[in-house]
Amino acid sequence: MLDQILCVDDDPITLMLCKKVIIKASFSNEIITAQNGEEALLYFNKIKYTNSENESRKHPQLIFLDLNMPVMGGWEFLDIFNTYDYSEFNSIKVIVLSSTIDPEDLEKAKSYPMVIDFLSKPITTSILEHLKNKM
Repeated sequence: MLDQILCVDDDPITLMLCKKVIIKASFSNEIITAQNGEEALLYFNKIKYTNSENESRKHPQLIFLDLNMPVMGGWEFLDIFNTYDYSEFNSIKVIVLSSTIDPEDLEKAKSYPMVIDFLSKPITTSILEHLKNKM
C-alpha cells in the first residue's frame, strides 16, 4: 500500500470515483486531489517551501494525471514538473489517466521519464491490481 497519492482531474465525479476505488482496493493511505495542473504544482510548491530542512518531506509516491483540464492541462503540468525546479520529486511516478487513448498521446507520454503507464478512464480495482504488480 502506498502512503500518499495525488489525483489530478477537473471532473469532481471522476475524483470521487477515483477516491472510492483506491480506498476499496486498499491502494493508498491518503488521497490528495487537485482540479488542474496548476493546483497540483501549487501543492508541490507548498511542500517545498513550508517544510524545514530537518523535517521529513512527505509527498505523494504516485500521481494519477488527466490530460485535458482547464487552467493547466496534464501536458503542461508534466513539462513543468519535469524541470530542475521539481527535481526533488523525480522519484514520483505518474500514471496518465485519459478518456481517450490517442496513439500520439501514448508516444508523447513515453518521453517523460516519470510516466510509467497510460491508462483509460475510469480507474478500476483491476487497474490498481495491475499497478501494484508493476510497482
